[in-house]
Amino acid sequence: MNKNYGAENIKVLKGLEAVRKRPGMYIGDTSVGGLHHLIYEVVDNSIDEAMAGYCSKIEITLTKEGSAIISDNGRGIPVDMHPTENIPAATVVLTVLHAGGKFDKDTYKVSGGLHGVGVSVVNALSKKLIMTIKRDGNIYRQEFKKGIPQTDLIVIGETNRTGTTIEFWPDEEIFETVEFKFDILSKRFRELAYLNPNITIVFKDERVGKKETYHFEGGLKQFVEDLNKKTELIKPILISDKIEDVEVDIALMYNDGYDEKVLSFVNNIRTPDGGTHESGFRGGLTRAISNYVTKNVGVREKNVKITGDDVREGLVAVISVRVPEPQFEGQTKGKLGSSYVKPIVQKLIYEKLTKYFEENPIDAKTVMQKALMAARGREAAKKARELTRRKDAMSVGTLPGKLADCQSRDASISELYLVEGDSAGGSAKQGRDRVFQAILPLKGKILNVEKARLDKILKSDEIKNIITALGCGIGEEFDEEKLRYHKIIIMTDADVDGSHIQTLLLTFFFRFLRTVVEKGYLYIAQPPLYRYKKGKTEVYLKDDAALSEFLIENGIDSLNITGMGKKDLVEFFKIVAHYRMILKELEKRFSLIEVVRYLIENRDLIALENKELFKKIENYLNTLGYNILSSNIDDEKIHLYVQTEDGLEEIVIDDTLFTNPFYNEALFIYDKILERVPEDLKEKDIVSILEEIEKSAKKGAYIQRYKGLGEMNPEQLWETTMDPENRRLLKVTVENAESASDVFSLFMGDEVEPRKKYIEEHAKDVKHLDV
Repeated sequence: MNKNYGAENIKVLKGLEAVRKRPGMYIGDTSVGGLHHLIYEVVDNSIDEAMAGYCSKIEITLTKEGSAIISDNGRGIPVDMHPTENIPAATVVLTVLHAGGKFDKDTYKVSGGLHGVGVSVVNALSKKLIMTIKRDGNIYRQEFKKGIPQTDLIVIGETNRTGTTIEFWPDEEIFETVEFKFDILSKRFRELAYLNPNITIVFKDERVGKKETYHFEGGLKQFVEDLNKKTELIKPILISDKIEDVEVDIALMYNDGYDEKVLSFVNNIRTPDGGTHESGFRGGLTRAISNYVTKNVGVREKNVKITGDDVREGLVAVISVRVPEPQFEGQTKGKLGSSYVKPIVQKLIYEKLTKYFEENPIDAKTVMQKALMAARGREAAKKARELTRRKDAMSVGTLPGKLADCQSRDASISELYLVEGDSAGGSAKQGRDRVFQAILPLKGKILNVEKARLDKILKSDEIKNIITALGCGIGEEFDEEKLRYHKIIIMTDADVDGSHIQTLLLTFFFRFLRTVVEKGYLYIAQPPLYRYKKGKTEVYLKDDAALSEFLIENGIDSLNITGMGKKDLVEFFKIVAHYRMILKELEKRFSLIEVVRYLIENRDLIALENKELFKKIENYLNTLGYNILSSNIDDEKIHLYVQTEDGLEEIVIDDTLFTNPFYNEALFIYDKILERVPEDLKEKDIVSILEEIEKSAKKGAYIQRYKGLGEMNPEQLWETTMDPENRRLLKVTVENAESASDVFSLFMGDEVEPRKKYIEEHAKDVKHLDV
């Protein structure tokens, strides 16, 4: 290694120390979003290789040890000495900010990580990173710790392949959590595969034994078809061209829904906040459709003016642009700022779409009719709002008759409770603090706004009452300054109907009053599910877990254990209660829970061959008095039919069981139990002992399970759910608007099949079934 390495290294350290001191400047934040951004940065480098034509396969692996491995079959990072830094080029890329091939226009014409800080930032924020490069017939390796090289770049073998592999462990000192989420990552990799139809992305999660492969020959056309969740009105239109070094690919289609869904990308980087490419697309689309309507509309529709909102109703589109040197707003690249991109995209979409309409008059007429219907609905909604305002102005009091308003006019301390039913509303009115708490009872279930246009929504009395009570208007007329309450609290029964009403209200707020949610003004009340009364002791408990904890704390004295204090015993049996809960989840998914528990509590058996494992299970079943009627054993699985006291049971023991998340969580929790179990209990059934403790706490006690708010008198409702000193409120937030929108479309939309499929796949995850 060059003698100048020490001095150069000090300079590098200074650069990466800044990253560790203010990581948010480089990756957005240090929560879940920033954590996953580390993987995106490394994957984006591989994607750049693919866009340049040198990489066809990318593999991402999440390991049980907590690391992430990103491997590609590209050219491999250069390993020769850097002309100015006097260290290998690969080391420079990993340790120097603003270093990389992206500043050389000949290396990458376009690239995602244009700031050149990507992989060096990942290195700085990792407690350990290993770089492996296959290039020039050799395999090179170098190890880093918190951005500092721990070894030189050395040759560890020979190969006839090329590519780069980065394995890193995120630093717990930097991040709030270091646990990668499969669903978040899989969505991103799926998008990349759509945008780059020539590459294959393989994503493995060794923690749960999951593997998915993404490769989409159909590209953007397939992307919009898969994004669409409703009945399509026209097939996807693909627009693709290159103007002044800017490559533009757009796929769009229309469905019979009311929402728009537009995803945009710049050099494969998702731009959730849009930017100049999206502005250009919207402008060109509006102009093309408006012109077509003007030329082809009938006499009756001549006076209908089409707006941008009208042409985007029911639109599903993906915009992908490749720009040589884009200007992003911030390192996380949420919004494109390059002004010259807008007129390019606008001109292209206008010209191509105008030509498409001329050549496909049936599709053109369908889009025109959709836009005209949206315009008519918008006009009807405007008239409905004006009518509502006129009625309010003419009435003696402009607030709804059912609203029991508070005395305060200070929005910052005022609260509005949206209460399910007149009965609970009556109790809430009597139990509230009139100074700052207002009550609006809701009769039945409000309209599902996901299935209706605004003009119909404004005819709903319950929704009109909510809008009037809030005072801030909705849609174009929304004015946060006029919002009368800074705490809006949804209070419903803890049953299926209550959950449905909650969901209907959340849908309404998300679709039409999202600012209220984003500002943190919306809450869900948490009324207790249980009341425990024993002698003079009266306690309200939120849910089953809270009840279990309370019973353990109050029944533990019935257990006489040496060598462990009461506090430690309580904590131990809380872990046992959690273990019991996981066993119940496994029982929903696998029959013969006794066998599943036997395997969890004797984990060494998993190492046995299936024939030996079968003998162990057979002996265990005999001790229970169960008979095996038939069996099928091979290398893949053990399949048994067993006669039990309750009848015939079937169980399959294979990877489906061993990779189940609940099974693996049970293994983890049982290890915690073994670490803490008192000597006196080592040979005993700890779950049975837990049940004895709970039984002791229940003796002589009255435990009431509330089915609804109406079962509580005003004093109880105040004390448990409305008193700021005692109550628990759940704040409603939007972490990912796009993901939230998809969920509302899935559960509240008018497409039945996707919802049916979801229910079939997640039926066993139900915790509370009200039948």
